[in-house]
Amino acid sequence: MGRKWNNIKEKKASKDANTSRIYAKFGREIYVVAKQGEPNPEANQALKVVLERAKTYNVPRAIIDRAIEKAKGGSEETYDELRYEGFGPNGSMIIVDALTNNVNRTASDVRAAFGKNGGNMGVSGSVAYMFDATAVIGIEGKSADEVLEILMEADVDARDILEEEDSVIVYSEPDQFHAVQAALKDAGITEFTVAELTMLAQNDVELTQDSQAQFEKLIDALEDLDDVQQVYHNVDLGE
Repeated sequence: MGRKWNNIKEKKASKDANTSRIYAKFGREIYVVAKQGEPNPEANQALKVVLERAKTYNVPRAIIDRAIEKAKGGSEETYDELRYEGFGPNGSMIIVDALTNNVNRTASDVRAAFGKNGGNMGVSGSVAYMFDATAVIGIEGKSADEVLEILMEADVDARDILEEEDSVIVYSEPDQFHAVQAALKDAGITEFTVAELTMLAQNDVELTQDSQAQFEKLIDALEDLDDVQQVYHNVDLGE
């Protein structure tokens, strides 16, 4: 699959020296998910997923607690969940997920980011059909065979289990996210290098050096937008 999830996470986390942008995005997402359901992660599976993701990015507990307390306090602040689809250089495909309190502003900002960096906005459905919603969970200290045995004993299905550098990465259906984590935790694993619900491209594409530089500039411009939560694409960026 070629994603090298730990490298991707580290690249995102290092874009801002103090990671304040990542923390702000998590704070917004935690608030929205907690407000939509119960503010207790044991009673709100969507919140539990976000908190597991936040843990792998070392989001401070104070930010998590503040977002949950804000949801408990009945804040009237509301956000719309939006998805944009588009194309980068040489037909590369991009999905952009956003949370916003101003739809017009976000649509304008995303369109401008595409237009100024060699991309084009597409219509809904023009790209998403080439991606699969996927749970991605990574651990260290076990081999792929050992992880497979753990999941088989727990009767948990996985799409694939791969060794990527120093980690083992489990790819599964989104509804198996908690089952995979529970099986691994029952086996004594408490730390996860990756815990993501993502959109995984069915086929990666490679770009020329010039096209890849332009593509990375486009991705950076999209990820730098305050309203954008996640950016998914089908380009193999290599190491």
